[in-house]
Amino acid sequence: MKKSNTEISFFLSLFVSILSVSSCAPDFDDFDQNSSGQSQVDFSKYIAVGNSLTAGFADGGLYLEGQQAAFPNIIAAQLKSVGGGEFMSPFFAEEQSNGSGYIRLKGFVNDLPVTENVTDKLAIRGMSPTQRPLYTKYTNEIQNLGVPGMRLDMAFVAGVGSVYGNSYFERLLTDDKTETETYFNFATTKGHTFFSFWLGNNDVLGYATNGAYHDPNDPTTALTEAGLFANLYTNFIEALTAGERKGVVATIPDVTVVPYFNTVTTARLEAGVSAATQGQFSKIYITTSNGVRMATDEDLFPLTFPADTLGKAVIFGNPATAGYGLIEQNPLHDKFVLDRDEVMEITTHIETLNNTIKSVAENKELALADAHDYLHLVKNGLTLSGIDISASYITGNVFSLDGIHLTPMGNAIMANLFIDAINLKYSTNIPRVDITKYRAVILP
Repeated sequence: MKKSNTEISFFLSLFVSILSVSSCAPDFDDFDQNSSGQSQVDFSKYIAVGNSLTAGFADGGLYLEGQQAAFPNIIAAQLKSVGGGEFMSPFFAEEQSNGSGYIRLKGFVNDLPVTENVTDKLAIRGMSPTQRPLYTKYTNEIQNLGVPGMRLDMAFVAGVGSVYGNSYFERLLTDDKTETETYFNFATTKGHTFFSFWLGNNDVLGYATNGAYHDPNDPTTALTEAGLFANLYTNFIEALTAGERKGVVATIPDVTVVPYFNTVTTARLEAGVSAATQGQFSKIYITTSNGVRMATDEDLFPLTFPADTLGKAVIFGNPATAGYGLIEQNPLHDKFVLDRDEVMEITTHIETLNNTIKSVAENKELALADAHDYLHLVKNGLTLSGIDISASYITGNVFSLDGIHLTPMGNAIMANLFIDAINLKYSTNIPRVDITKYRAVILP
């Protein structure tokens, strides 16, 4: 649909100065030096249990380059110097290397980013009964068990890997197991000697990205209840550590610190509205649990916020027929914003879940990679190996174009966080990786 000049100028003005933001911080030349001791840890068969972050999902999709740069692959390569073996991943074939498809940076308009969808060389074999893509099967033995979209509360449910469920899990199962296999059983029967475990993010993320609005028809938009999470997490780790096997677990990042929630700000929206309406409107009205009010800088908007709906005849059950988001009578729908109370709800819930993770790690004598605390450092900006990193969109080097998942450089940084945790806990000497050998966002 063709946009008017006013709409175009408004849309572009939302992202003014994104690329001008630079990180200025003290130099943390990586995190922690390796321990000098050595302990008996068997790295001969390492498996990685997790979700999209473990799988190498990036730029809004799963594709070969992202898979190859996934942090478990980087860790596995470093483990070879301390007795690690081969590490098998469910890579897409070269002729289908773009996998699910993804977004790339096409260029800039007035110094503002423009992305496009990559739609060639896909690994889509058909569509499910619910019209979701089904991907080319990969049923060989694997050790990177990362499944995009996997939640802890769904890891114990049979049928999640069916054609009606998670297409990324369905891809990894033979046809006779799609209806019966659970992710828990899939992950705990690989004969591993060492593991990394990073589940729990999606037990919060779907709720957050949907504006803390639980869609009753979509279970991925619900928060996993803390008591259930504790029981499931404990059971999963009990199985993985059976026979005194060692591993490393990671905390859940604070989803509110990623670029997805810190690029489209209230100030930018208000500036865009004011410019597009010649000052007739200058405030954004939002729906909260306490009623309608003007947005503040404590409220978070998603990177995918539909800015072109502002001021339109958008109803969402409201009798108002115009001025969507710009007048008190027709505020933004709750799912398009995390208001300050919802931010507090989510961060508090993450803290509760992370307390479970830390407690289980301590009880089972596992290494702990504190991704939550580390990504708070990243948000504030720091320097690693002479490179400025931050949570800024595109320019921060850590996060990919979807604003949530990691670039190859971000994966290398995360691999070092895991490696440092392992070395600290088990007195091993796993070498860290040179992050400068991995790319950030590709500029056109």
